Amino acid sequence: MSLIVHHLNNSRSQRILWLLEEIGAPYEIQFYDRDPATNLAPPELIAVHPLGKSPVIEDDGRVITESGAITEYLCERHGGGALVPERGSDDHISHLEWLHFAEGSAMTPILLRIYTARLGEAAAPIEPRISQQLDSHFAYMESRVGENGHFIGDSLSAADIMLSFPAEIAIMQGMAPRYPKLAAFVNACHVRPAWQRAREKGGAYYGY
Repeated sequence: MSLIVHHLNNSRSQRILWLLEEIGAPYEIQFYDRDPATNLAPPELIAVHPLGKSPVIEDDGRVITESGAITEYLCERHGGGALVPERGSDDHISHLEWLHFAEGSAMTPILLRIYTARLGEAAAPIEPRISQQLDSHFAYMESRVGENGHFIGDSLSAADIMLSFPAEIAIMQGMAPRYPKLAAFVNACHVRPAWQRAREKGGAYYGY
C-alpha cells in the first residue's frame, strides 16, 4: 500500500480520512498526538514536512500538503470523480470556490479565535471584530446550504467534506440554534458510514 496519511489527532486531517473512506481507496495511517500542554503537533511531523502540520499525505513517496490540494489530488488520482461536479459546469466553479473557502476565508477568523483565547483580557480590543467575522462567515455558509442538505448539487461533494470542519467549529462553539442548517449538515455528515469508519480509524476528534 503506497498511500499514507500523516494524521494528527483532533485535526483537519480527519476530513482526509473521511474522503478516502468515501472513495474506497486503500491507505495507511501514520498517527501523531498533540502535546497535552500546548495542543501543538509533535516535532516528528517536521520530519515529514518543514511546517510540521497535518494533513500530509505520501503517495508513492511524493509528499503532498494543504487540505484543498490533497482533496483535489485524491479525487483526481484515487477514484473520487463522483465527488466532483462535471468540469466546465457552473457547479464545478462553485465547487472550487467552496473547496478553497473552507481553508481560506473560513479558517482565518476561526484560527484568530483559537489563538486569542489564550490571551484572556488582552484580546478584548479585537474580540468584537473576530466575533463579527465568525458570524459573517457562518451566516454565509448557512445561507448556501441547499434544501437537500448539500452546498452544491444533490449529493455529497468533496467541497461538502472540506466544509464539514468549519461547520463543526460553529456547532462546537454553541451556534447550532443560530445556524440550524449548518447543524443539520454536520449531523448528516456524522451519520454517514464512511465518516463513522474514518472516526473509528482516526481516533480522538473533538468529542465526536
